[in-house]
Amino acid sequence: MGRILVMENLSLDGVMQAPGRPDEDTRDGFEQGGWFQQYNDEVLGRFLGRSMGSASGALLLGRRTYEDFFGFWPKQTDGNPFTAALDAATKYVASTTLTEPLPWQNSVLLHGDVAAAVAELKRDTDLTVFGSGELVRTLAAAGLVDEYLLLVVPRLLGQGRRLFEGGARAALQLTECVPTTTGVLITRYRVT
Repeated sequence: MGRILVMENLSLDGVMQAPGRPDEDTRDGFEQGGWFQQYNDEVLGRFLGRSMGSASGALLLGRRTYEDFFGFWPKQTDGNPFTAALDAATKYVASTTLTEPLPWQNSVLLHGDVAAAVAELKRDTDLTVFGSGELVRTLAAAGLVDEYLLLVVPRLLGQGRRLFEGGARAALQLTECVPTTTGVLITRYRVT
């Protein structure tokens, strides 16, 4: 049986919207995009490098995150190890609007009910979800998430789309917590 790991960048008040760039996701008038970048440091870089290096399985992405990643990562030519890892990974994409063939190598479009399709995948495959808030909420509601890896920054954004909207409920057990030099808490929670 595979496992599903959800990996998210979050503000202290739970916002996950547009951590990477100012123009990443401006839905609902969100103007604070790129809020995560100033919190990068060597501790976080080592942790993420180790995590990417030991990752098994495939990626599971919602349409918006897939399109954003595809618009950025394959164009990185600076030798960044994340580019090669993301290009090589199988990427399962949950979308009702995309059609095949998908443009990024090793990408597979999920068909039908997303929770049922992911439950079938999970039988044999470990899956890691980045971003993809709507997808994560669907998976959590279906009881499919096994673990959360949350990078929590010491910042209150006050507005924006949050990961745990709509009354999400789950009992979690903290299994790892690593502070960085910039105040980010790298936390890993297992769903119990």
